[in-house]
Amino acid sequence: MNTATLHETTAIAAAVAAVTAAQELLLIPLSKLRPSSRNVRKIGGTSIPELAASITRVGLLQNLNVVLAADGEHYEVVAGRRRLAALKLLVKRRKLAKDFEVACLLGSDAAARTVSLTENVQREAMHPADQFEAFADLVAEGRPIEDIAADFGVTPLVVQRRLKLANVSPRLLADYRIDAVTLEQLMALAITDDHAAQEAAFYASPQWQRSPEALRDHLTHEEIDANRDALAKFVGVPVYEQAGGAVRRDLFADEQNGIFLTDAALLESLAKDRLAPMAEQVQAEGWGWVDVAPRATYADLHQFQRMRSKRREPSKAETKRIAKLEALQRKLQDRLDDENEDMTDEQAQAAQDEMDGLGNELEAIERTLVVYPPRTMAAAGAVVSLDHMGGVIVHRGLLREEQAKALREQERDGHGTGDAAERGGEQQEAKLTISERLVKRLSAHRTAALQAEVARHPQVALVAVVHRLALRVIHDAHYGSPINITANPQDRLERYAPDLAEAPAAVGMRQVREAWTERLPSDPDALFAELLAMPQQELLSLLSVCVGFTVTAIASREDEAPAAALAQAVGLDMHAWWAPTAAGYFDHVSKAKALEGVQAFASSEVNRLGKLKKAQIASEAERLAAGTGWLPAMFRAQEAVAVDVAGAEPLAEGQADAEAQEDAHATV
Repeated sequence: MNTATLHETTAIAAAVAAVTAAQELLLIPLSKLRPSSRNVRKIGGTSIPELAASITRVGLLQNLNVVLAADGEHYEVVAGRRRLAALKLLVKRRKLAKDFEVACLLGSDAAARTVSLTENVQREAMHPADQFEAFADLVAEGRPIEDIAADFGVTPLVVQRRLKLANVSPRLLADYRIDAVTLEQLMALAITDDHAAQEAAFYASPQWQRSPEALRDHLTHEEIDANRDALAKFVGVPVYEQAGGAVRRDLFADEQNGIFLTDAALLESLAKDRLAPMAEQVQAEGWGWVDVAPRATYADLHQFQRMRSKRREPSKAETKRIAKLEALQRKLQDRLDDENEDMTDEQAQAAQDEMDGLGNELEAIERTLVVYPPRTMAAAGAVVSLDHMGGVIVHRGLLREEQAKALREQERDGHGTGDAAERGGEQQEAKLTISERLVKRLSAHRTAALQAEVARHPQVALVAVVHRLALRVIHDAHYGSPINITANPQDRLERYAPDLAEAPAAVGMRQVREAWTERLPSDPDALFAELLAMPQQELLSLLSVCVGFTVTAIASREDEAPAAALAQAVGLDMHAWWAPTAAGYFDHVSKAKALEGVQAFASSEVNRLGKLKKAQIASEAERLAAGTGWLPAMFRAQEAVAVDVAGAEPLAEGQADAEAQEDAHATV
């Protein structure tokens, strides 16, 4: 910022004019020039190599201002320190002779400091937009980009970036000149050359959606970010381009970022082609069908029912191999954790890569230990897909609806896929468990309640954050980014529980989030300033809300208890958040399971309800459960579940068997 007033600068200029008559233009050998201690600029000697390159290309465009030194032989440079340093650098590089004559304006010793001050105070830097347009004019005149880069001592990429900025909409450039648009916003908008799209992205967006990231996302929302997309990571940008795929590159990003793929269909096709051989390997395992679906989502897979699998005991050779791999892992981990181990970054990375390889081999062995009933594999299938990091993942043991129905019919007819003892065990299990779909539905309600409770307990939320950091930093040796904390709101629980939107926990959390959204600015810098000024207690309250939204406790089996320690810490009590209803629970379990619940809260009604249809049982069970405080097993504390199971009275003899056929679908 220029701290001199107009009056002061005018006075300085007048003082210089008074001594101009005493100045003389001389050609002085470079060896006789040295910096003056009376140069008022003490810092700013940067970009010397670039300036030297420019002098090499176009010469010294501005003379130096000097005064005679005290020894009468040398001259001190009072204005032009950077130019002198650049010339000395050229001598060092043997591109100039030591006695190269430099144009210098000799002034009086008394005016030395005044001349130096004037040159620095009176100068006004060129606006960046003028630089962008000047570079574009040079290209328009026929100058090659490489020559322009050499003239100014910069790389061709710098020139290309300035040309890209010069090509932004004139309206946006005009607003940039008056500081209504920032340089970072301009760089984000330059991702496209379409002026209409640039203007629409900026002017049609509200102020809080004009961050560089938001603008870039707006202009590339129909394209695929190669750095984040699983398929792009799996296929690889070179393969995609070799197949003719179009790519948009952000000149202002590094080599790993800012690459956007525009042909989603081609990328999908390439991914399927590469997954096809893997699908053939899976097919050879004996499955009835194998599908390739690179972008299979949880919702897609949730449409299937799953076969039960078992883990066989490893053979002696497998046990020996597992032990050897685990021993090698421990040895490598000890090396990585040993502070006294003198390892280079390359050695550490190599050790980590070897650890990953051992882990992959262990996982491969573990997969071979998972077995399915051979006779049902011909009816079931698998889906070959990709995880979010672009790794191959195979979902085995999937049953389509018609296949599951056929297996249920076989069960009813006594022609199951296993022996009679196995079928009997599965039927007995069906009486005591609930379906995976209902487990996910209930665990979604538990997750929402746990989110709400964490949001009310700042101390526990803080512990959860530190716990996450300690697990990552203290107990795991990872290399890469120095900070790696992610926050992924788990706010799509309705896909598991359609009735969750109106649940008390979800409604409360939604209201809290809306309140904070209205209060806090979205601009990162403004948000940081707001948080910095916030009282600590209020900051902790916000922390607890944010941490709460990241909690996930979705389960797949009734006996799972995700986030048990967290639930205990906040004193989670599902009585305050959920009540048993027909639509929320009893409609989704077998008659036997529904009657098992009735046994707990209205044992005298079990025989009467056992004679009713399933829909009637569900309705009656909801009515009888009201006000009793009964909860399904997965909503109760684990120790309470153990007591309940141990002390539960058996169902009426033959009662469950009478309903088993109608409810067989709950076992598949």
